[in-house]
Amino acid sequence: MIERLSVVTSHQGLFEITDKINWAVNKSGMFEGLCTVFVRHTSCSLTIQENADPSARRDLEHWLNRLVPENDPLYTHTFEGPDDMPAHIKASLTAASLSIPFSQSQLLLGTWQGIYLWEHRHQNSTREVVVHMQE
Repeated sequence: MIERLSVVTSHQGLFEITDKINWAVNKSGMFEGLCTVFVRHTSCSLTIQENADPSARRDLEHWLNRLVPENDPLYTHTFEGPDDMPAHIKASLTAASLSIPFSQSQLLLGTWQGIYLWEHRHQNSTREVVVHMQE
């Protein structure tokens, strides 16, 4: 079964989507299986990360921004702004898809784990996430 979800982002950063993915798994009616989450864009990504302390997410965001800075003079893909090429690089370094097992119609995430869409652009965006559940 496949569900398509929209995720609205208002800025660069990590946006938790765990509840949306759990909703899709629960809606499927499947009891046990594998959930694959895929983002259909080249300037954002997905990650599983700590969902308890927001400082962990802020530190990740700051670290990746230092690793892949904007306005690097070596970039030639600059038509869409100074955050566009860094967004593509960040998406390449992270993940476009995740696989999470589920049982009793609930994701088998750890206690402090959450699923995040990682927006790498500064602008408002609506991102499409595809959730595929298989028993």
